[in-house]
Amino acid sequence: MSSTGGDSAFPTPKPPQSGVKTVLQYTGIPPSWLDKRPSLPSRNWLIFLSVTSAVTGYYIYDRQQCKKIRQEYVDKVKDLAEQPLGSMELPRKVTVYGAKWLGDEDYDRSMRHFRKYVKPILVAAAVDYDMIKGRRHGDIARRVAEDIRAERRLMLGLDQPMAGPMQLPGSSPEEKRRRWLEGGIVIVGRHTLKEYMAGLKRGWTEGLEVVDREEQLAKQLENDGKFDEPEVEPSLDSSLGDDEPIPTPSRIPSSRPFSVLSSPTLRAPTTTKHADSIPPHLNAPPAAIPPQPPMLLVSFTNHIGFTQIPLMIWDFFNERYKVRDGAEAALKLIKGYTRPFSAPPPDVFARPEDSTDPADPRKPFLAEVSPTDLDFDREAESYYKKSVVRDFLKEIQDARKSYYDNLAKKLETARALARGTREPTKAERDYPPPTEVELRAERLKKELQWRSNEEGFDIIRPDKDVEWDERFRSVLRVYTDPPEDSSWDSAPTASS
Repeated sequence: MSSTGGDSAFPTPKPPQSGVKTVLQYTGIPPSWLDKRPSLPSRNWLIFLSVTSAVTGYYIYDRQQCKKIRQEYVDKVKDLAEQPLGSMELPRKVTVYGAKWLGDEDYDRSMRHFRKYVKPILVAAAVDYDMIKGRRHGDIARRVAEDIRAERRLMLGLDQPMAGPMQLPGSSPEEKRRRWLEGGIVIVGRHTLKEYMAGLKRGWTEGLEVVDREEQLAKQLENDGKFDEPEVEPSLDSSLGDDEPIPTPSRIPSSRPFSVLSSPTLRAPTTTKHADSIPPHLNAPPAAIPPQPPMLLVSFTNHIGFTQIPLMIWDFFNERYKVRDGAEAALKLIKGYTRPFSAPPPDVFARPEDSTDPADPRKPFLAEVSPTDLDFDREAESYYKKSVVRDFLKEIQDARKSYYDNLAKKLETARALARGTREPTKAERDYPPPTEVELRAERLKKELQWRSNEEGFDIIRPDKDVEWDERFRSVLRVYTDPPEDSSWDSAPTASS
């Protein structure tokens, strides 16, 4: 008997499987995986993958360009490293100055910029370098001024050069100075330029007396009354068990003289030549200064703060521009082409220091005259954190006030325990409080730090121009781009 629904009685045959599926079905892979058809990712996944791929690709591209640019400049100068030196010759050596950026606790930031972008090209050309870092504001200015005063003392015969048991190549003062002039100076950032020029001016303007800053400050603080004891009127029945009177200021040795336990910086100064022993004609500033090494001005900007995060991101993905700028700066120094240091005309500096006339062309230099080297990297100062510039001195004043408010109680405790007028508590036995000598040394250290920071801030604050002296006009030189038709054979030396 036939059935009208015969077709539904038999199952629909499955399509034949491909050879791959036939093989894979015996491997234990679930059949649903073999029958699953691929589909496009969702909208959110497409957005994520697109953004991630674009960012990663841009980062890889930037770093590849950095390597390419750096290698390009290394190839230009690597032949210089293969030139042989004589047995008595030394490689060229430059001095690098890097000051602390205002508002950044990492004092090594500017020097790290040099090591990352400028140093590789110098190393490829076999140029040695000596790095001088400023751990605090004003350190570079003080270091430069001290070095210049020491040089002046040697030139005038007030000091004698240190003579070793053997005369090594390049150890004589004349050879050291010649190598120093041929080497050059690298200045990283406008804040470093301000400190360097301030130290240069102080070194060639101030006297030649040897001054110990800690000793000088200790003498200034000695009679300021912070460690004086209040006068106490002795009582008529103030007696102890064995008729021993209560100690009074008249019977206690003065606390002002320093004991042998005090810091070495607080003791009597060593024998040095002071201003009274230097003839006035030698101690006066010279009318002209000797030649100075050419300067390489390297731009540097440090972005700090929440509002500058977009700029930090931009710098992170565009590092190739910094690599090229650093390599170009290094190439200027290696080739050795220089030009005179440009400064405004002398009449721009004629106004008094306390002038506040807004129409005065000296402040800033760009107001009435064309940009000069004293305006180098001025835009970088606009990236200082405004809160740091505004509150820098106030924070020092607050810290000083808080310290002196607590000093009186610490002194009272130290003197009471030293004189035995009361027994120490259990906490004081476990953790002895500082003695008066230790408090004096601590106070000297803090005052030295506060005053150094105030002095350094006065040099690098944004509203102050770079220090200048008219004697620098014909002496200072700056490395510049070589002529387009120049070659390595015609490159001048730094001393020329």
